[in-house]
Amino acid sequence: MKILIVGNMGYVGSVVVRELALRHPAATLHGYDTAYFAHCLTGAELFPERYLDQQFMGDVRDIPDDFFAGYTAVVQLAAISNDPMGDRFAVVTDEVNHQATFDIAMAAAQAGVKNFVFASSCSIYGVALGAPRSEVDPVAPVTAYACSKIAAEKALAGIEGDMVITSLRFATACGMSERLRLDLVLNDFVAGALSQQHISVLSDGSPWRPLIDVSDMARAVDWAIQRKPENGGRILNINTGSNARNHQVRDLAAAVAQAIPGTTLSINTQAPADSRSYQVDFSLFAKLAPEYQPQMTLLDSIMGLINGLKSMEFSDTQFRASRYMRLHALQAHIAAERLSESLRWKICDAVTPGALPATTHVNLEA
Repeated sequence: MKILIVGNMGYVGSVVVRELALRHPAATLHGYDTAYFAHCLTGAELFPERYLDQQFMGDVRDIPDDFFAGYTAVVQLAAISNDPMGDRFAVVTDEVNHQATFDIAMAAAQAGVKNFVFASSCSIYGVALGAPRSEVDPVAPVTAYACSKIAAEKALAGIEGDMVITSLRFATACGMSERLRLDLVLNDFVAGALSQQHISVLSDGSPWRPLIDVSDMARAVDWAIQRKPENGGRILNINTGSNARNHQVRDLAAAVAQAIPGTTLSINTQAPADSRSYQVDFSLFAKLAPEYQPQMTLLDSIMGLINGLKSMEFSDTQFRASRYMRLHALQAHIAAERLSESLRWKICDAVTPGALPATTHVNLEA
């Protein structure tokens, strides 16, 4: 296999690269990334990209159409990756998450790529009170991020040909990574407990969230890059996670507090109900991918975060204003005039047009 991971230098991508390298030692692995968060390393003694045969650098909105020739599988992880960033950069969110995804998939199909994998999200269910949502239930996206994901799914469904397309509707990510994000609910709770000995739940704690550890996300990607059309159809949108990991926010907070002795917990019981609450039915994923089911329990994810943050000697009480929050990382680039408001690197503005290729690469020792 020859696999391209687009968006490999992020929270999920760093783990996906490692897992695919370990599971497929004979495969050729390439990465392609805009490098917004390349500097956001957390506890990594070596670059996660060491597992790649080659790293390409460039804006995912500008990948040349002829770039995909020779690849067996393309994994599209690149995204403006949460609601705060989507709200701040709504236009770019659609450009990257929706339009670039479609352009990449079209070019991959025309190049003869066999499998295309898109990292979608269960957040498309939005306001979803009642029974857990399955793939046949209506979606109700309430944010720019969620809208961009469902728009990408719809666009991918119109691509003709033989390429097998899998949109993995991931549960909310959690767990340790070489490029850790702390703007995720479980990760935030663990960081708060370690640095402040306190967890504050701003809502009444009742909203439901399905969780999936980032290592289990990588397992699902491994399944999707090999999926055959007779296993779910040529084009498949599939909830990706485990029924056992549908949790209420207050239970997540309590589990973290129990795992870190001395942690106090406060829940704003007077807060209005958060409409962004949904449980998800992952039965189809269990049926189609029985050998790739999530392995990490809630406690496993919590302990992985505790051990990872402790190994970093993490103690930042102001972490919500740090680069571990992806919106702050982007805003820091803009404030330093490295990025434009359209999230394009400004340093290229000072270069004579044509002096640098749109895509550059770095050879890495595997």
